Amino acid sequence: MAPSRTNQPYFGLKGQWLTFWITVACATDMTLFGYDQGIFSGVVISPDYLDVHHLNGPENTSTLSIITAIYTIGCFFGAVAAFYIGEAIGRKRTILTGTAIMTVGAILQATSFSVPHMIVARIVSGIGNGINTATAPVWQTETSKVHNRGKLVMLEMGLNILGFSLSNWINYGMSFVGGAIGWRLPLALQLVFCIILFSTIPWLPESPRWLLAHGQEIEATTILADLEDKPIDDPYVVAERAEIIYGIEYERENAMKWGDILRGRSKTGTKTIRRLALGAGTQAMQQFGGINIMSYYLPTVLIESVKLDSSMARLIAACASVVYLIASLIAAPLVEKFGRRKMMMLSTVIQFFCFLLVTILLHFAEEPGYAHQVELAKSSVVWFILFYVAFGLGMLGIPWLYPTEINSLPMRTKGAAVATMTNWITNFAVVEITPIGIQKLGWKFYIIWTITNALFLPVIYFFYPETANRTLEDLDAFYRENPPLILHKDRDSTSVRRPERFAQAQGRDIEEAAENLRHRGSIHGSIFEHDATNKSISD
Repeated sequence: MAPSRTNQPYFGLKGQWLTFWITVACATDMTLFGYDQGIFSGVVISPDYLDVHHLNGPENTSTLSIITAIYTIGCFFGAVAAFYIGEAIGRKRTILTGTAIMTVGAILQATSFSVPHMIVARIVSGIGNGINTATAPVWQTETSKVHNRGKLVMLEMGLNILGFSLSNWINYGMSFVGGAIGWRLPLALQLVFCIILFSTIPWLPESPRWLLAHGQEIEATTILADLEDKPIDDPYVVAERAEIIYGIEYERENAMKWGDILRGRSKTGTKTIRRLALGAGTQAMQQFGGINIMSYYLPTVLIESVKLDSSMARLIAACASVVYLIASLIAAPLVEKFGRRKMMMLSTVIQFFCFLLVTILLHFAEEPGYAHQVELAKSSVVWFILFYVAFGLGMLGIPWLYPTEINSLPMRTKGAAVATMTNWITNFAVVEITPIGIQKLGWKFYIIWTITNALFLPVIYFFYPETANRTLEDLDAFYRENPPLILHKDRDSTSVRRPERFAQAQGRDIEEAAENLRHRGSIHGSIFEHDATNKSISD
C-alpha cells in the first residue's frame, strides 16, 4: 500500500506546490513586517494611548519619536543576531526563533501601561522582526527557480504592503471605537500572523544550499529534486548540485576573516566587500528615499503639514495604502521583465519629482499672506500618494531581493544580515527625526528627501550590476571574472537577458552530468553508496 500524504515529507508536495507553500510562509512573515510598520501610526495619535502613557502635549514629541523609533533599534539587533545564528542553525529554525520573540513582543505591547513597558515591548518585537526579515528573503531565494525568484520576493513585499494596508484600515476603523481596545486590539492582532508561521514553517524543507554547505548532501539532493519535481538522478538536478558545491568549495578555498575582508587585503576580499556594500546600499537608498516618513507618520504628516483633521488624515492614509498595495503587486511581474536596475531607477526618478513638488507646494502654503494656502497644502496630498506608487514599483521589494542575489553562498546570510542591519539603523534615523523635522523645519524638511533621491540615481546607474535572469551561481562566476567597478558600459553587467556564456556553461554542466550518469548507472552509485560505505565504516 502506498504511504498516505500525511506520512510523506512535506505532505507529498513537490515542484510548484512546494514552492507555493514556502512562499506562503515567507509572505506571512513579510505581511507581519508590514503590519508592524503601519499599526503604530494609529497608536501614536490615539487619545487613550496618550493618556495612559502620559504623552499628551507637544513637549512629548521627542518621547513619542523614541518609542516609535526604538522598534527599529530592536530590528537592528535582530539582524545582528541573524548574522550569527543564520548559518549555524539554518533558515527555518532562525525564522521560528524570530517568530517566538515577536510573539512575546506582541503580548508585551498589547498589555503596556507605561513608557518603559512599551519601550521594552517595542525592542523585543523589533529583535524578532529583525531576525525574520534578514532570513526569510534568503530562504525564499535559495529555494526558488531562476525565472521566478525575483517575482516571488517582490510578491512577498506586495503582501508586506497588504499587512501595511490592513493596519491602516484597522487604525481607521478602531478610531471610531476609541478607548483602550482602540489601540490594544490592533497591537494584539500581530499574534494571528505568528500562529500562521508556527503552523507552516516546521514541515517545509530547509534551503538545499545551506544543507550542502553543511555537509548534508543526501537531504540537500532530495530537496533539490523535490523542488524541481524531478528524480534525484535527473541530469539537471545533478548539475545543479555540482554547481552549488563548486561555488561552496571555491568560496571556502578563498575564504578570509572578517578583518581581512574589511581591509580589502586581496582581490577576493575586495570583491566580497564590494558585494556586501551593493546589497547594503540598496537598503540605505530605500530608507533615505523617504518611505518611512509615510509608513510611520503619514497621519501625523497630514495633520501637521497639510492641516487636516485626525479622522480625514487616517482615512487618506488608509486609501493611500491601497494604492501602495496595487503598485507593489504590479511590480512583481515587471521585475523579471525589466530587471532590477531599471525598476530601481524608475522608482527613484518618480520619488524625486514627488518630493520636489511637495516641497514647492508646502513652501507656498506656508508663505505668509500667499493666496490659496489651504488649496496648495491639500494639493500636496496627491504627491504623497504618488510617492507610494513610485516606491512600490521598485524600491520596496528590490532592496530585500538584491542582497540575497548579489552575495555568494557562504556570505549570503551574512550579506542579508548586513543589508538588514543597514535598513534598520537608517530606518531608525528617519523615524527618529521625522516628527521633530516636521515640527521645527516645516516645508524645508522635504528638501532633504528631494536631494537624496537625486543623488541615488547615478549611483544605481554606474555601480549596480543586473541580477535578473541569472542563477545565483552565475553571479558567483561573474565576480570571479573581476568585473570593472563602473558597469554602465558593460552590456553583460547591465542587460536583463542572461549572458550567453552562463547559459552555455550550464548546458555543458548538464550534458556532462548526463554523460557521467550513463557511465555510472545512477546517482545512487555515487552519493548514496558513498554514504552507506561511510556509515558501515563508522558502525
